[in-house]
Amino acid sequence: MYPRESESVIQMLKKFSCIQGCSDCCMYREYYPSLEYGKIGVLILPEEKPKVEEMAVKTDITVKIIPRLGYGKSNKGNKGPKKIVAYQMMGKNMDGDLCPFLDIESSQRSPHGGFGCKIYEERPLACRAYPVIDENSGSSVRLDHNCTFCHKHSRTTTDKNGLQREIESLSKIKAGVCVDEKTTVWRYATAIGDEVNRAKLLPEGWLLQNI
Repeated sequence: MYPRESESVIQMLKKFSCIQGCSDCCMYREYYPSLEYGKIGVLILPEEKPKVEEMAVKTDITVKIIPRLGYGKSNKGNKGPKKIVAYQMMGKNMDGDLCPFLDIESSQRSPHGGFGCKIYEERPLACRAYPVIDENSGSSVRLDHNCTFCHKHSRTTTDKNGLQREIESLSKIKAGVCVDEKTTVWRYATAIGDEVNRAKLLPEGWLLQNI
């Protein structure tokens, strides 16, 4: 391979694109921050919650939205936060997987060949930002290591070229859930996961975090 051809291939690999036929980010959920907390759902900001619920009614889809992050101590003491800064939409399967808005029944496919989203044009910011999870200094961004692109190319960073919309969405999310080090932070345990792990899960509810 000529040097210019080699350089061209390297540059091509640096640029993110969805893997042909992949829908993994809409289908599978991870345990976070650890297995005991259960699987997480799609992050939903408080201002997005009414809209997502409205779209669910319009499309005749059942969604389960529960809290995700909160801060401050409520009047009830150590039973929960003063304010909820993020919710999460859970997967529709018993194990917490599969976004309820993912269209796995029709023959329609996304531009890259994956299953279509029934609310794509109005999807939450978390979906718009994915797989970008942080903006590095310089010209690169950090990607979610669970993304199929990262698995295929053995990398978790990529050139930020063509990812401005994802970066802008991520910035809005960070602004919405930003808390300082002195703030009391709460995380919600979902008690949802694979059957083999259910005995290890914490009961559903708020847990005070040490940061």
